[in-house]
Order: sequence, then structure tokens, then C-alpha cells
Amino acid sequence: MLRRVENTIQDRRLLKRGERVLVAVSGGLDSMALLHTLHQLAPRHRWRLTVAHFNHQLRGHSSNADEKLVRKVAAAMKRPIRVEKTDVRRFAGISKLSIEMAARKLRHEFFARIAREHKIHTIALAHHADDQVELFFLRLLRGAGGEGLAGMKWRSPSPVAPEIMLVRPLLDLTKEELREFARENKIHFREDATNASLAVPRNRVRHELLPLLRRRYQPALAKTVLRLMEIVGAEAEVVGEMAEQWRKGRQPAFDFLPVAVQRRVLQFALEELGVPVDFDLVEQLRKSANRSVSVNSTLSVLRDAAGVVKLRAGLAATEFDDSYKTVKLMGRAGDTEVDGWQLTWRFEAGTNIVRPRGQNACEYFDADRVGGKITLRHWHSGDRFQPIGMKSAAKLQDLFTNLKIPRARRRELIVAVAENGEVFWVESLRIGERFKLTGQTRRCLTWRWRRPAGFSK
Repeated sequence: MLRRVENTIQDRRLLKRGERVLVAVSGGLDSMALLHTLHQLAPRHRWRLTVAHFNHQLRGHSSNADEKLVRKVAAAMKRPIRVEKTDVRRFAGISKLSIEMAARKLRHEFFARIAREHKIHTIALAHHADDQVELFFLRLLRGAGGEGLAGMKWRSPSPVAPEIMLVRPLLDLTKEELREFARENKIHFREDATNASLAVPRNRVRHELLPLLRRRYQPALAKTVLRLMEIVGAEAEVVGEMAEQWRKGRQPAFDFLPVAVQRRVLQFALEELGVPVDFDLVEQLRKSANRSVSVNSTLSVLRDAAGVVKLRAGLAATEFDDSYKTVKLMGRAGDTEVDGWQLTWRFEAGTNIVRPRGQNACEYFDADRVGGKITLRHWHSGDRFQPIGMKSAAKLQDLFTNLKIPRARRRELIVAVAENGEVFWVESLRIGERFKLTGQTRRCLTWRWRRPAGFSK
């Protein structure tokens, strides 16, 4: 394994001889294997390693035990170490971010700050082949394009400091190979108990979807998916370069560009304007020139015939209501209110739960699929929903049209979004297919609501 990692670093030019490297170490198997690998290779290449550990304070004594192990190993190796503790949960609440996104943001900011202080230009991360495969399926299920499906790159700029490069020397090694390396070299590491929680989408992919695919469909799943990611990534890179070249010269006319290049041109334009990009928004702009497309209640965008995207304030603003409320489903029961609409919820343990009939304004969901935090809001342009019984998701606007729901009423309906960002319920419609009760349901989320007075019928 040492030879493979060394060859990878040299062939892909991840690290230079004599370079200073910040090694991100959590205390888990992956990062401890990375640290030991670079530590053993460092003398031959004169790398100067600094260990960085970020304590998320999410797991109490376990988080502190992770820090203690990393400090002990760094001291034994005689490597300098920098540690930071932050209350990620509190920051997530203040910033209205998910725990995962808040942790990622704070972690990268810490790494970048330490790198700058020590004049380090490269940060080594321990992502491996299994991470890539999990990421591929997570993004596939969310409807990502080629650039997203390509996954993580061997070398990429830090998301918070573009002048600092992130390198991933273990990206072609599997988790089992890292575990074997740890066994052979008697490397101590800590297991994160949260990695077994099926409330986390990535863990469901890891523990449920991938074992099924390997067992029933493709034993060499990792090899197949990694090859596909390489192909898709290379093709997406070409499309991106073509889009950039067109933006510089704008020839030929936008309408004569290949569809993939048109989409990428619009994606770049929206990103530069700070507008959240989704497929439906891009398609509406691509297919119709000089037509305003609503982004939210105060903003719309328009593409002219030349392919230039412009912001337009106030147009099409009355179609959507941007008010929303984030609700943490803590304890056994609770209640909340948004726009006068009242919700009470309750968790019930048990399996093989049967939904009672004849109860109005009441629904039942698989609690673990919904997650511990939901968002209540009104519908947005581009919202997609898969009602129970349907084989695939459809645009919510199309469902409203098919059901002949008046426009005025559509704007009043409440939409509930699960922790993974998927719409799991729309008021007056059926519940989401992926959130229904099944024989595998461990916890039931009972959901009752009351409409405000004056709700249109």
C-alpha cells in the first residue's frame, strides 16, 4: 500500500519534494491510515508534516477521546499538531445550516487558517474509494449532472481558500484495504458510532444500498463505479471548457450550441449571479429566450437571445412565498406553527404499523427516513415530489395542474421537506412514496395539522 500511495502521489503530482503538508486527522481509520502512510514516506521525500484535528464536540466524551488519540499519535511521531474545538451544533442553529454542512464549513475554515499561519499550501485529506462510490449514489439520487457525478478530484482548491490545494492520496484505495493496512501496522483508530445511524442518508447508502447492489447485481461495484466516474468526469470537464471558451467569444450563436454546452453556460452564469442552480431553472432559461423565470418571491432571471443571463427584481414575485420554518423533531412529541397553520407531531415505536383509516388531517411517516430536522414552507419553482404509489418524482407544478388545484390555493399549501432535502409531504396531496410505513419501519412519525381560518377550498 505504501508503494501504491507513493506512486499515486508522484504520478499525479500531488506533493512536491520538501513540501510542507497539513494532514487532516479525525482519529478514524481513514485519516489515521493516511497519517501513518505519509509519516513513513516523509523522510524519503523530505515532506514536513503538521497534524490538524478539528473537534466538532458533537459526541461528548467520544469527541474528546478522538482528540486525545490524535494528540498522542502526533506526539509519538514528533509531528507538530494544531487542534481546535467548536460547538458545531450551536453554530448550525445560528447559521440555519444542517449539522453536516456546518461541520464541513468550520472544518475547512480551520484547516485553511492553520495552513496560512504555517505558510502551508497543501492539505492532505483521507477520502478513499468507498467515499467516492457513496458520493456517486448520493448525487445520482439527487439528480446531479456530470460534474457532480464525477465526484471528488485527486487535487482541488479549498472551498474557503482557493490558493490552498486539497489532495486526496487514498482515493483509489478501498476501506477494506485501509483496514488491512491498519491491522498489519498495528495502527490505533477510533470508530465513530454515528456512522451506523440509518437516519443519515450516506449511511443508508453505505449499509443498505451498496451491499444489495454488490450481492445481487455487481460484485465489483467499486471498480465499475470508479471507472464510470472517471469517464463522466473527463467528459464533463470538456463540456465545461467548451462553455468557458464560448463565453469568451460567444460564437456560434447560443441556439446552435450543443445542449450540454448550453446548460453549462447557463450554470456558470447563474453561479456568478449568486442564484441557486437546479435543472428545472436551467431548462426553463435554455428553452425560452427573453422570458422571466421566477427564482423566489423577490427575484427572477431572464436569458436574452445572445445567451446572457440577467437578474430582474420583482418580476413574477407574486407566484411564490419565501417564508419557511425549520423544526427540530426532538423528544417524543411537539408542536409548531407557520403562517397560522398548526402542526402537532409524535414519535411512536414499533414495527409493522398499520395506518388507521378515517382520520382527517392526519398522516403517518417512517420517522427515520424523515430525519431529525424538517423544513415547513410554501412551494417553490422546481419543487419535485413523488406521491405514494407513483414510480418516480414529478414537478409539483405539474401535479397541481393535473389535480386542478387553483393557483391561489397552491400558494397557501404547506410543503414539508425532510432532513435530506427531499419533499416528503404536501398538504392536501398524498404522502411521499419513500417515507411511507413499511414492514421495516422502526419508528412512526404521527403528524396532525390544522388549517388557518380563511384557507381557500
